[in-house]
Amino acid sequence: MPFIYFMIIPIAFLDLCLIVYLNVCFRLYKLPLIERSKYIKIDRQKLQYLTWYEKIHCAYCGYANGVAHYFTVIAAETEKYWCGIKQEKDPNFIPPEHHKDFIEFGDEKAYKKFEK
Repeated sequence: MPFIYFMIIPIAFLDLCLIVYLNVCFRLYKLPLIERSKYIKIDRQKLQYLTWYEKIHCAYCGYANGVAHYFTVIAAETEKYWCGIKQEKDPNFIPPEHHKDFIEFGDEKAYKKFEK
């Protein structure tokens, strides 16, 4: 348990960094802001049938997984804006969903059209 809850420090720090990054970089490059509340939801502690310590676990998991989801969406939007090239085909790699509309790996002609 102590190792799991120790992660609150880097998770909270990541959350703070994401807020700063989003509000500076996304505004600077005129990208649509991503609403944090759509990805971080802490509500399971309201369930009456949970014990007090289960409520703490649920709040922690809601926050930790929400920050991870929020981070993924911000990183995906950043990648989409700056790169947009698929990874090289590899049967051992599961590409993220947002890569479906990216330029094929090695397609220089398509990339030249994409360049900012």
